[in-house]
Amino acid sequence: MKAVIVVHGGAWAIPDELSEASVQGVKAAACEGYRVLGTGGSALDAVEKAVRSLEDNTVFDAGHGAVLNADGEVELDAIIMDGSSLGSGAVSSVQNIANPVSLARAVMEKTDHVMLTSRGANLFAESIGIKTVPTDTLVTEYEKREWEKQKKYITGVKELFNSQWGHDTVGAVAVDSYGNVACATSTGGIRHKMVGRVGDSPIIGAGGYADNRSGAVSCTGHGESILKVTLARLIIFNIEQGTEVQDAVERSLRYMGERVQGAGGAIAVSPSGRWAATFTTERMAWAAAEQGALWYGLNPQEKFQDKLSQ
Repeated sequence: MKAVIVVHGGAWAIPDELSEASVQGVKAAACEGYRVLGTGGSALDAVEKAVRSLEDNTVFDAGHGAVLNADGEVELDAIIMDGSSLGSGAVSSVQNIANPVSLARAVMEKTDHVMLTSRGANLFAESIGIKTVPTDTLVTEYEKREWEKQKKYITGVKELFNSQWGHDTVGAVAVDSYGNVACATSTGGIRHKMVGRVGDSPIIGAGGYADNRSGAVSCTGHGESILKVTLARLIIFNIEQGTEVQDAVERSLRYMGERVQGAGGAIAVSPSGRWAATFTTERMAWAAAEQGALWYGLNPQEKFQDKLSQ
């Protein structure tokens, strides 16, 4: 089977001063994930590795670089899903965790549950030895300045996709050489969100979905809109109906725009290795690695290729 990984760094109006770093960040994450696949590693390991890379990159709104809620706190959400078993793990509203995607995987593998939230998720992290980090290490000076500029959530959501402030959920999808697919999505949410607000990212069928019978998807954009149409599962449904991966993503995003006036993006991969990276926002940083090629883009209809270094 052909191994493929696709990653995104969030669908929003990425400002020019962040564009180059955003593209370099997703390219690096795709390469890290593909190295796992290239040595016979699993799709699950590959998407976790790629998303951890993005969480560690302060350019993106996940882990380090997360945005602040209305009280100036960091609240993180993440999901990971194994397409071979439909095993799933998710966390929401967690604090002081540098890599929530790995905590989500621990929920999947070490508990009988699918999702843990807030204090419970942090208590679980402590019980299995995942170290907490000071909030200050997760917050950039850029975010502190932007938080001060924008103090009303309702205005923020209204201006989210045509302004210069960030909303860059990160995610990855992959298929490994055994034909297994997986997805992972991670985010710090929306700046000035209400305390305790949870968007689409940690919700199965909304922020992500993976099933070996059809494919894997990771979504990004306005979380409330994505939740209303269960975007990830809608894309998978279209694939199950025989729609090509690219068309399935485009059709589903178009439906979300028409039905709830929501903008966003998604990446998807099929068990056969067909993939897509599509968005209806101004920009989305994305990259895909397969068979010696590294594809990437930022603007609509943009698709560049580099040689993939092993």
